[in-house]
Amino acid sequence: MPRTVFCKRYQQDLEGLDAPPYPGPKGQEIFEHVSKKAWSEWQAQQTMLINEKQLSLIDPATRKYLQEEMDKFFAGEEHDRAEGYVPPAGE
Repeated sequence: MPRTVFCKRYQQDLEGLDAPPYPGPKGQEIFEHVSKKAWSEWQAQQTMLINEKQLSLIDPATRKYLQEEMDKFFAGEEHDRAEGYVPPAGE
């Protein structure tokens, strides 16, 4: 039976991740409070940001920016989007 978490993005119990997505306290926080659905959606959003803004993950400022946007995304706050991106109806 899959584990469930109270997802901070969707404010409901949903299926949780199988393991922390990366090491350290932030990875553990995500593991405990973010659903698989929200994590998958964040990965797609992050990929769009990296590609459209031509970000380099080698740059510490880029990693900090993505961390801040991830926190906003999971909190349901306004977050940066790729220029020209129009979300599908209902999103």
